[in-house]
Amino acid sequence: MTVRKNDIKPWVVKTWCLPPQVDADFVWHMEDVLQVYQLPYDPAYPVVRLDEASKQLIGEVAIPVPAAPGRPTRIDYEYERKGTCNLFMMCEPLRGWRHVRVTERRTRIDFAECIKELLDDHYPEATKVRLVMDNLNTHSGASLYEAFPPSEARRLLDRLEIRATPKHGSWLDMAETESSILHRRCLDRRIDDGEEVRRQVGPWEKDR
Repeated sequence: MTVRKNDIKPWVVKTWCLPPQVDADFVWHMEDVLQVYQLPYDPAYPVVRLDEASKQLIGEVAIPVPAAPGRPTRIDYEYERKGTCNLFMMCEPLRGWRHVRVTERRTRIDFAECIKELLDDHYPEATKVRLVMDNLNTHSGASLYEAFPPSEARRLLDRLEIRATPKHGSWLDMAETESSILHRRCLDRRIDDGEEVRRQVGPWEKDR
């Protein structure tokens, strides 16, 4: 028997987020999100996607050797862990708009401040923002009440229409795709400082 290049390799395992086989709650949330995605563009009721991802900060222990003709850049295999930073990806594909907010942590307060920036700085004229995001534990109206006085939290929430992706279905959030593109094109290398992440993200955001 001839072994072909594309034969199944039983020792190779890939990790996937597998949805339930039969789950009415999953289907409800999935169809709810897909229905929102089909709405026509309306600046008064924009459909915005929100995702957040962690970026590990890694420092060099030796000075990298620059690339030269016929030789790529060389870096030491050892590295120094410098913690992490968090990236909030906000995007509205129908408008061609993206923005990344870089924070030191991923707390309820950080999420609440991101929502305030989204509404007050980027969509001050919108009547209501239709916000698609996943079921992360901080993605809750309670986070706004934890960060702001009740009247301010209520003001912000009254301008939101939240559509949550189903559990095990965060891939329905199109902001995840943007986060993946950001990582591949801009951040897929060693960066040791959150400020440097911000400096790198800025030009990508403008170009994108």
